[in-house]
Amino acid sequence: MLSHKLSIKAISKSSITKNVETARYWAIIKKHTSAAGPTSTTSSFTNVDQQLDMTVEWQQAQPYCELPKDGVFNFLRKFLPGGRYYNLDSAQIVKSMQKEHGDIYILPGMMGRPDAVVTHNPEDFECIYRNEGRWPIRPNSSTLRYHRNVLRAEFYNGIEGTIATQGEQWGSFRSIVNPLLMQSKHMKNYLNKMAQVNQELVERIRLVRNPETLEMPDDFEETLQRWTLESVSVVALDKQLGLLRENSANSEIALKLFSALTDFFTLTFDLEYKPSLWRIVSTPKFRRLMRAMDDIQNITWKYTTEVIEKLEAEKRQGIERKEREQSVLEKLLKIDKKVATVMAMDLLMAGVDTTASVAVGALVCLAKNPEKQEKLRQEILRVLPRKDGDFTIDALDNIPYLRACLKEALRIYPLAIGNIRVLHNDVLLSGFRVPKGTVVTMISSTALHSEEHFPRPLEYIPERWLRMNKEDEQSNEEAADYTQALKPSNPFIYLPFSVGPRACVGHRLGDLEMELGIARLVRNFHIEFNYPTDNIFKGMLINMPNVPLKFKFIDIE
Repeated sequence: MLSHKLSIKAISKSSITKNVETARYWAIIKKHTSAAGPTSTTSSFTNVDQQLDMTVEWQQAQPYCELPKDGVFNFLRKFLPGGRYYNLDSAQIVKSMQKEHGDIYILPGMMGRPDAVVTHNPEDFECIYRNEGRWPIRPNSSTLRYHRNVLRAEFYNGIEGTIATQGEQWGSFRSIVNPLLMQSKHMKNYLNKMAQVNQELVERIRLVRNPETLEMPDDFEETLQRWTLESVSVVALDKQLGLLRENSANSEIALKLFSALTDFFTLTFDLEYKPSLWRIVSTPKFRRLMRAMDDIQNITWKYTTEVIEKLEAEKRQGIERKEREQSVLEKLLKIDKKVATVMAMDLLMAGVDTTASVAVGALVCLAKNPEKQEKLRQEILRVLPRKDGDFTIDALDNIPYLRACLKEALRIYPLAIGNIRVLHNDVLLSGFRVPKGTVVTMISSTALHSEEHFPRPLEYIPERWLRMNKEDEQSNEEAADYTQALKPSNPFIYLPFSVGPRACVGHRLGDLEMELGIARLVRNFHIEFNYPTDNIFKGMLINMPNVPLKFKFIDIE
């Protein structure tokens, strides 16, 4: 798709000048023939000048074909034993490629996959997001698309969710679910139910930690997965599964789901981001991934149908809750049963391992920075005086330091290496002409840790995300200057949930889940992690814990 060269006719200086003069002539004519007056003329001149600048800039840019690019066989060789990328995770691969090729280059297409431009430049990110169109195309997820559109097409029947769909199909689905999932007021309805889940997490930590060392067992990651699945279920299924309680009837099913989700994130990275023949032949890893997706589909379908049957039984009995008491699932069921089912499945699939990884990053940052943890605890004490007390809606509007702590943790330990789009227009990226239809990967993880873009990038400083009102800025200029000096060089560097029409549909749910969960843990425990953190995550499709999570939870009296 991208093998052709972009051909642009050279525009001579005289022809550019002639076109500008013509446009200005018509602007003067318009001035005398419309009631708009002088403002219209000024606007016309400005637009013409902008067009001239863009034309000149385009002409002066380097052609697409001059972007650094490996040959296909040389690229493949680097993934083989002894090669530069052999056995590296996703974060290590992109760092190695950046060191080799610079901040922008082309990944060669192969095995059914097109060429893709990779950029580490935040200025390019803004340009890409501004040229993603009404229905942004986020490629990859090809294996999930195959599962839902080919292998299990009869089940999905064209309703395939938000992750792997594109165009009008994606837009139609998002137009249904956005009003319910993208507004914080709907998520706040689940505050009390999530608070109950978080209290159960605290109790489980006290139950499973070592009574002498107060450290968690090596499988603490599973406890966090239970917590995140339980939290998502409150919204996606309008029910608790009891996974944090002893002898839960759903434990065996949940463990099977956790295993399938781990396979999903690991194998998707191997098949879609590394060279793979799966588009040509059914490889062992591809078959294993399809089985994992079947397990995810079957388990989430089981949970979803139980809730649907319960709601339908209540309807037959004449039981009907008020609008504000109805769950997201119940409201979606009234619109479309299949949409409700697939959305519940997507929330369960995308909201377990992802949120668990974010939680691990936050806990590590707080454990390794006890002074920040104590400052956060003082804020939480003001909104949650009692350990087992209830959060109020107002409390969520008075936790700026908690939000800053979570945001900074997600900068230190980003969930993914970046984002990906297909260009809707021809654009200039880092001085190169890149044609419409090109797949472009934006690598933000390298910029998040770069001194060029973040002052003191390797330090955990939540204060860099705090906002001061004008009165505070005037009364404490030194603090205002300190906070401002820590800000990123470009607002498009840090977009963990993306931006624009294709922003993460579940980020409101994730925010609420993390805020309530971390607040409850910090209120109840002093948290330590007395082990190295150099390789605490392994980069796959997302960053996943890579070491035993032996956190130490010390009760606060």
